[in-house]
Amino acid sequence: MNEILHALFSTEGFVLGTLVPFLFVLTVVVFVHEMGHYLIGRLCGIGVKAFSIGFGPELIGFNDSHGTRWKLCAIPLGGYVKFVGDMNATSSQPSAEDLEALSDSEREVAFHTQPIWKRAATVVAGPLFNFLLTIVVFAVLFSVYGRPVLDPMVAQVTAGSPADKAGIQPGDRFVRVDGSTVETFADVQRLVQGRAGDAIAFTMLRDGKEITLTATPVPMEQQDALGNKIKVAVIGVVNSTELGQARIVTYNPVGAVGAAIEETGHVIQRTGQFLQRFVVGREDKCQLGGPIKIAKMSGQAAKLGFEWLVQLVAFLSVGIGILNLLPIPPLDGGHLLFYGVEAVFRRPVSERMMEMAYRTGLLLVLGFMGFVFWNDLFGC
Repeated sequence: MNEILHALFSTEGFVLGTLVPFLFVLTVVVFVHEMGHYLIGRLCGIGVKAFSIGFGPELIGFNDSHGTRWKLCAIPLGGYVKFVGDMNATSSQPSAEDLEALSDSEREVAFHTQPIWKRAATVVAGPLFNFLLTIVVFAVLFSVYGRPVLDPMVAQVTAGSPADKAGIQPGDRFVRVDGSTVETFADVQRLVQGRAGDAIAFTMLRDGKEITLTATPVPMEQQDALGNKIKVAVIGVVNSTELGQARIVTYNPVGAVGAAIEETGHVIQRTGQFLQRFVVGREDKCQLGGPIKIAKMSGQAAKLGFEWLVQLVAFLSVGIGILNLLPIPPLDGGHLLFYGVEAVFRRPVSERMMEMAYRTGLLLVLGFMGFVFWNDLFGC
């Protein structure tokens, strides 16, 4: 019995070592996303009936002075904001009968009776708040811990590697990668790691002269700090702390925010690039993970320290933001697609078309969820 309790409740056990960090990460990301919908909706004069973290039976909750029910539900895998006039948690278009059933005061603040720009602003606020959360996390981390950097130097070249075949030599300095200027070795890695199989032009500084060489990165399986086996594209060069002049760059608050915005942009770009390559079959399916993988990563991050856990929050927040912007009902991007069509044709999408789109979109979303669960349990 003692061994079972230790396995469950010690800091390395399932509850404290994995479940609590996972719930912390997921709750923060979901809360910020839904808070974006809530705040902008309220700012636009839309009434809010419920703000929920989780789905299913309510565990605890309370009503605020505006009549909004704030609640925590039993299944903590998501959340929602239910506006006045919503018939369900997806904010899908209610029927004419449902709208007629609203009182005059409810109809005035109902989500679906608002101008397109108010509805669009409320919907897009969720993903934008996710990106804002990532910026805030990076800004705090850069302010507190600084940022370790290496100059973009080549200390070693692996024999037979793409870099070796391209003619890159020890002592070379990366200047540009496919036209993008690089200032650190991390910049080079960022521009290369998601492009296995693509021919990339590298502008190098050698003996005071710039030369351009072309190399095609190859995928290599590595293990990251959180224990994940990941495939990244490499060209076979290694830096060193001496040649790269390893140092910690410190930031004042303004500089930290600027660096955080830049880093968030890089994360968004890499995530979008990964999704594009994944759709056409150029990325390993095992790079996608669901709740089980995120839970394992959360536990490992917690062991490494709180700063690792909040970094995971930042990266997951970007992923949630981008996924929600995909133009698939019932995701936020699906709503935005309908509003775009409504703006162009000056009338809402028909109930029949919307119902078909929601059913198809829901099947796609459920299929994707099933796919990542399979990956977590059996596929990888």
